Amino acid sequence: MSTPDFTSQRDALADVVAIPVTPFTADDTLDTGAHRSLLRRLLDGGVRTVTPNGNTGEYYALSPVERRAVTELTIDEVSGRAAVLVGVGLDLPTAVAAAEHARAAGASMVMVHQPVHPYLSQDGWTAYHRTIADAVPELGIVPYIRNPQLDGDRLAELGELCPNVIGVKYAVPDAARFAAFARDAGLDRFVWVAGLAELYAPSYFASGATGFTSGLVNVSPAVSLNLLAALHTGDYPAAMKIWERIRPFEELRAAHQSADNVTVVKEALASLGLCRRDIRPPSRVLPEVNRAAVAGLVAGWGV
Repeated sequence: MSTPDFTSQRDALADVVAIPVTPFTADDTLDTGAHRSLLRRLLDGGVRTVTPNGNTGEYYALSPVERRAVTELTIDEVSGRAAVLVGVGLDLPTAVAAAEHARAAGASMVMVHQPVHPYLSQDGWTAYHRTIADAVPELGIVPYIRNPQLDGDRLAELGELCPNVIGVKYAVPDAARFAAFARDAGLDRFVWVAGLAELYAPSYFASGATGFTSGLVNVSPAVSLNLLAALHTGDYPAAMKIWERIRPFEELRAAHQSADNVTVVKEALASLGLCRRDIRPPSRVLPEVNRAAVAGLVAGWGV
């Protein structure tokens, strides 16, 4: 059997990897109409890669039925206009079933959320990802790495065992650690996606990343895509001018260990009349006293 060609999937990761929000109705169900509208807005804005069931989509607050519905709705609405990288995770049987569902629904890749088990060994990390990758050899696999204790040679080992592990969403907030990890794992073997979004993208691109994830892109696709263009051409002064404009917004999201990470994005969308601000516990709706600040930042971008 020939090895699948993952060129198109690799290209899709070297881009702005959008993490769409999951809008809710007033009675706390999926707002499918708003969800489709937001996805169309991303696509019309030039986004070429989307991740349903990512953290900005409140993956851990969705039921299994809702996660499947989000996958299916996204793939249906995208309809070939962008690559779809479906978030999967939790216990291993659930992760495998979700990956198989993503394949059946028409996705080309899955992102494997960082395992949440309290006792995580490096051998176990490799076994977890290998089982998922082996279950869907036709799909590109992208581990989501948030654990600073993981060694790069473990990812290199996984890549040797599983040719369909094609990229990495690296979300350890340490640019020096990223540079070393990527080189220990294989800088050219994997596509490196800066998993901490725009705030860390310039420093991670300097060390080998070629794409970055984004929740801000829900609010302004143009801002995120302009940052990507500057980074891809190596124009760091231009990139940092954009970085300076969005820094206050991203710092609001990152404050208090990212307590309001999704909250701020949904508040920005609510200020534009694009979806409700509703969010599920353990996150919270942004306090009213802070809402004007978010609306003011977004207005300053000319959205």
